[in-house]
Amino acid sequence: MSELNKNSMDGNIFGIALNYKCLYEKLQAQFNEKPYINEPKKPVLFIKTPNTRNQSGQHVVKQKDDILQAGPTLGIVIGKSTSRVSENDALDHVAGFVTVNELSLPEDSYYRPAIKAKCQDGFCVLGTPVAKEAVTDLNNLALRVYVNGELKQQGTTANWIRTPAQIIEQISEYMPLNEGDIILTGTPLGRVDLQAGDEVRVEIDQLGSVTNTIQEEGNE
Repeated sequence: MSELNKNSMDGNIFGIALNYKCLYEKLQAQFNEKPYINEPKKPVLFIKTPNTRNQSGQHVVKQKDDILQAGPTLGIVIGKSTSRVSENDALDHVAGFVTVNELSLPEDSYYRPAIKAKCQDGFCVLGTPVAKEAVTDLNNLALRVYVNGELKQQGTTANWIRTPAQIIEQISEYMPLNEGDIILTGTPLGRVDLQAGDEVRVEIDQLGSVTNTIQEEGNE
C-alpha cells in the first residue's frame, strides 16, 4: 500500500449525500413530496468543520441522549487546485483516497444536512491516505462496518450514483477545489447505531481501516 503524508489532507472537508443507488431509491418517493417537490439534479453537499477531524485509535464522544451513527465512506484527496475541470481530466487533480468514518446523528433533511448532526467534535475519522496509483478498480471496492468485531454493514462503490471523476467535475463547475481538500463520496444503505463502550471499525478494500471507541460525554 503506497501511503501519502497525512498533511496532504489539511484542507476543507466536503461530503456528498445520497450518492448510493440503493439509498437513493429507498428515499426517491419522498423527493416528489413537500418540502422537496423535485429530485436533486446536482450533488447534495454538506461540510465537516475542522472540529470534526479525528483519527483512528482516538475516542469519539457522544452526548448522553444522542443516537450516534457510523458512516463508512471513501474520501477523495485533492492533489492540486482545480476549477471547471472535465470528467476526463478530473482524476489528474486527485492525490489519493482514504477510508473515513463520517459519524453523524440521525437526520431526515437530505437536501440540507444539519450542521448539528454532522459537525460535532470528532465526527470525521480520517484514515491514512493511499496514493491513487495504488488503488485498482476504484469503482468496485467493498466497504464494511464492524461493531465489537461483528459485521454490521457492508456496501460497494459499484453502487455509486456519481463516480469521483463525475463528482469533481460537477462541484468544480461552481466552486474551486484546492490541494488538501477532501470529498466524502457518501455512505451506503444501512444504519448502524453506536452505544457508549462500542468499538467501531470501518474498512475499505485497498485503503485500510479506522477504529475508534465510543465514549459518553462526561466519562472521557
